Amino acid sequence: MNNPASKDISQHGTAVSINGQGILIIGPSGSGKSDLALRLIDRGAILISDDQVLLRQSGSHLIMSGPKKLQGYLEVRGLGIVPFDFVQNIPLCLMVYLVSDNMTARLPDETDQIVSTVPIKTIKLQAFDPSAPIKIELAIKHLDDLGKLVNINQLNE
Repeated sequence: MNNPASKDISQHGTAVSINGQGILIIGPSGSGKSDLALRLIDRGAILISDDQVLLRQSGSHLIMSGPKKLQGYLEVRGLGIVPFDFVQNIPLCLMVYLVSDNMTARLPDETDQIVSTVPIKTIKLQAFDPSAPIKIELAIKHLDDLGKLVNINQLNE
């Protein structure tokens, strides 16, 4: 049940939905948030919001929407502001921090980021890595297993 007194938190970032699961992409200005979202949309994701994302706590979840003036628009460098289909009120399931290539761990530890008392699975990726959209799709598919390492010797038994 939504708490009528709960306030929206505004987060700089871009959000998309994959099969009803929300992904919030965050990073510095110019780091590739909108570009990565565009590639995810090309693969079937749906835009939630670009540039600013509103987060509202609802029980043990954070719900993402876009500010009214930004709904349905994505900045595509070289083209401008382009209209897209969009969805609202999608639960935040995964946060993606955009980092430089020397900050991406080969085998990352399990990481949750606490946002407004809610633990959110978090990964670090390079925005312009050609496989970044696929990695996000895999992370959503295997959300509960993120960061759990498999001992290679167990695979050979």
